[in-house]
Formats: sequence, C-alpha cells, structure tokens
Amino acid sequence: MAWDAEGLWQTLEPLAPGLSVEVLARVESTNSTLLERIRAGDSAPCLLVAEEQTRGRGRSGRSWQSVPGASLTFSLALPIRAADWSGLSLAVGLAVAEALDPCPPGELPHIGLKWPNDLMLSASGQAGFVHAHKLGGILIESLPVAGQRMAVIGIGINIAPQLDSPDAAGLSQGYAGLQSLHPGLDAAGTLARVARPLLVAVQAFERDGFAPLRECFASRDVLAGRPVTTTLPDLPAGTADGVDADGALGLNVDGRRHRVASGEVSVRPAAESVPRPKETSAC
Repeated sequence: MAWDAEGLWQTLEPLAPGLSVEVLARVESTNSTLLERIRAGDSAPCLLVAEEQTRGRGRSGRSWQSVPGASLTFSLALPIRAADWSGLSLAVGLAVAEALDPCPPGELPHIGLKWPNDLMLSASGQAGFVHAHKLGGILIESLPVAGQRMAVIGIGINIAPQLDSPDAAGLSQGYAGLQSLHPGLDAAGTLARVARPLLVAVQAFERDGFAPLRECFASRDVLAGRPVTTTLPDLPAGTADGVDADGALGLNVDGRRHRVASGEVSVRPAAESVPRPKETSAC
C-alpha cells in the first residue's frame, strides 16, 4: 500500500504551517504517541498514521486494535484556541462522513453519526440507517501547552469488509467496512480523501463552534427519534431528540427534554428501536 506522505504534507502544511506527516509501521497508539511527544516539549502540528496499532484506545478505555490493510488509524495533533470545545467530536465525525459519503440534496446518506463519536454505515451500503453498523470511532484528548491547548484527534476507520481481529466478536454495534461502500478503496486512499476536509473542519470549528453544523449533523443523526439507554443513574433511558447548538444530546423522558453533555454518558440504541431514514439538505 502506497502512502503519499509527501503529497499529503504539500496539501496540509499551507493550512497548518509547521505540520509534519508521518507514517509508522507499528505503534501502540497514535494518540498516546503524540501525547507523549507533547509532554516532552514537541508541540508542532502532526498527522501521525499507523499501519498497525497494537494498543489503540477508544472512548471509556475501550481497545481499538488495527490490522495492516484492514483499517485506517491516525491522529492529528494541533493547537485549538476555541472558546468552547463542546461538539468538536461531532464536527470531526461530520467532516469525515461528508468526505467519504457526499450526499446530494434529496438523497439519504450511507454514513451516519452516532452521538458523540461513532461513524456508522448502513447495512449492505444501502441508504438510510436501518441496522447500521460501526464503521469508525473518534477519540479526542488534549494537553495544555504554553497558554493554549493541544488537541490530539484520533480516528479509526474500518476498511476491509470483515475485521480480522479478536475484538470483532465483541463489537456491540456490529462491524462495517468502508469497502462495502467503496470497493477497492484502501487505507491510504481513505486518508487522502479525509485529511484535508478534517483539518479545514477543525479550523472552522475553532472559529465558529458547532452551531453552524447542527443542521448537517441532523441529516446523519442515527439516534434521532429512537429509544436509547444510558449509563446515567438519573436518566437511564429516553428518546433521543437531536443535538443542541453546542453539541449536547437531547433526551426526552416522560415528556420533558433533558440535555446530556458529551463525555457523561454512553448511549446505545434500545434493542427494540428501529432507525428512521432522514431526508437531507445540501451541507
């Protein structure tokens, strides 16, 4: 597989001066590697790609291993001076989904977003989100550096149709590979599609926040209108009701709408729920 690191650098560096692009054969975790570098004093922007990741981390400490060629795992480290980071994971997911699945007005998307950080692919590549399975995940971490914060945005995307990993059987949301939607597209080609839109989206979020993206997110929201369960003792279940302008999840319980902030809850569709296809507008 050919990684065009030089071409990516030429595309991205003008947007983020000083940025480097690295492709490593094997690391424990791209996020952990960049965080260690930042702690050691290296705060230059970096796009770090791993062909194989042996101890990748998902949300709430879940593991995310990668097999060479079967998945794309990378992290982007850069300073973010946003006044409010709420909704950043949603903005990142939206950028990736739109880069891989541009959706003309009036058509249903294939790639959806599950609050707060999952990419979902409709079953068999069909439009809409009935029985959507997990395509990828996002993990955002940060560190303070010289009066600002460095964000480390980790993204994992399944590429091959079938995951060759002992973790596959334990995926509660099922497994989806991008090649079901784009046959022949490999990890390097996927990165080439998403890298620039991702960087542009993060910089736009730094400037404008999540609010301008709310409508576009709604067109890919796989939870909207569905019964869900949570891990919050005072809000164990309800009906998902979209997201607010700051990216908080709306949860309807007994006729009252509650706000659930990112990081506070793990939301999973209730077993009996059926996703509703959503009409889309141009985004």
